[in-house]
Amino acid sequence: MDWTLEVIVLPVTDIDRARDFYRDKLGFHVDIDDEVMPGARVVQLTPPGSGCSIALTEGLPNPTGTPRPGTYHGLQLCVTDIDAAHAELAGRGVEVSAPQRYTPDDGATFMYFTDPDGNGWAVQEYRRRETEPLYKLLADQAAKNAGNAGNTGDTVG
Repeated sequence: MDWTLEVIVLPVTDIDRARDFYRDKLGFHVDIDDEVMPGARVVQLTPPGSGCSIALTEGLPNPTGTPRPGTYHGLQLCVTDIDAAHAELAGRGVEVSAPQRYTPDDGATFMYFTDPDGNGWAVQEYRRRETEPLYKLLADQAAKNAGNAGNTGDTVG
């Protein structure tokens, strides 16, 4: 059985302000913006090319506890060209750090920003995804695993 990470509920104080930030400043697609049951609204947004979305909610109970807005840090997006991504975000008015190249290795360059509530994001440059998109690697891995039932040693590169 696959266990896929598809939605992260992100705590915010103002659902409309947050939706506008993620849609207009970051370019996320609004998948859902609806009252899903009386008094409960969900706005689900997906970054371009991503298989995982964020959900902004109000009036929706969370049985495991209620996170506080601004307490999420370490959320991470990946891009193939961090300089182009930096220019795009800065051009849209996002206060984003300059790219920091920790080593010359692929995957070792990051930039950072926060949303209006202070939830922290990292953007990682992973140039390899230009020629090896994650969805393709996952499909190849699934096909390989189907032929090798029970093999759990594969990793996604």
